[in-house]
Amino acid sequence: MDAIDRLGEFGRQLGGRRALVVSDSGVIAAGHTQRGIESLGRAGIASTVFEDFHENPSSADVDRGVACAAEFAPNLLIGLGGGSSMDCAKGINFVQTNGGSIHDYWGVGRAAKPMLPMIAVPTTAGTGSEAQSFALISDAKTHAKMACGDKKAACRIALLDPRLTMTQPRRLTALTGIDALAHALETYVTKRRTPISQVFSREAWRLLAGNLARVLQAPDDLEARSAMQLGACYAGLAIENSMLGATHALANPLTAEYGLVHGQAIGLMLPHVIRYNGRQFEELYLQLVQSTSELAGYPKLADGVEGLARFVEELVEKCELSMPLTDCGAAEDHIPRLAADAAKQWTGTFNPRPVSETELAELYRLAF
Repeated sequence: MDAIDRLGEFGRQLGGRRALVVSDSGVIAAGHTQRGIESLGRAGIASTVFEDFHENPSSADVDRGVACAAEFAPNLLIGLGGGSSMDCAKGINFVQTNGGSIHDYWGVGRAAKPMLPMIAVPTTAGTGSEAQSFALISDAKTHAKMACGDKKAACRIALLDPRLTMTQPRRLTALTGIDALAHALETYVTKRRTPISQVFSREAWRLLAGNLARVLQAPDDLEARSAMQLGACYAGLAIENSMLGATHALANPLTAEYGLVHGQAIGLMLPHVIRYNGRQFEELYLQLVQSTSELAGYPKLADGVEGLARFVEELVEKCELSMPLTDCGAAEDHIPRLAADAAKQWTGTFNPRPVSETELAELYRLAF
């Protein structure tokens, strides 16, 4: 029995009788959603599917989901898909249980009432949303990324089934894998890092850094797929305990301004941020490198932070995600505007080395 076939069992443990399943069209087409619905049915749980949302869910998507939930009246939510499915499900949960609009929950701890229990079933190895109490939702008008966090929004169960990731297109494997790797690297060095978060970051790094290239070369390698999915989940747990840094602050404006896919934006900026932070925090990065330096193909201690940055650049190239920012429509005279937007991103405030518009602008210039 695959893990997905136990979804109904876990739903019953949470008292589920009616489940709203939030799942995107690609996951539905792959047949994963139907397997989840069948498992729920065997457990006596009625279900309906909400799929009318976008890759980066917006406040309008959440509104449509809340309308669906109001009609169906679920007592259990399931996010079955990638980070977008899980984030959208969390966004629906905020508004369905606490009222208002998703804008009211931008920030931390703004849900006054209990929320519905939620099960996350990730079909990618990337965001780690299954392990986080935050929903990342875009404002439908301004496209601003709203991080809506509350401990009550945390999933009760994260059901990991690596077989679900084997139907991903190669490009999606690459995009989500680079994002997960960035989570491991950024969380290890943030201002809010803790001994607990660093345990998760370090293990995430070990699992992700060596297996991303493997799953690109051998998509049917279940062992490598398992390592990637577990690594992404551990990186999500690290985010929950330490937050992210300048790479994500730089990436978000590229997505909002040019429609650059999040994982590619992350891959383009991460090596530059590693070098920038490494001037003051080389020891932290080398602690990660030391944990894998005896393995073939990993960066070596002797090469320092520059070796780590080159290793990430090589992975981005293997993922076929490397390109100058000019290829997405950016121009150097856009840099001041991009830097101003990046300086407003919450994640940048947790970067170990301070970043203002000046430093963020210089990091963008390096990517041209």
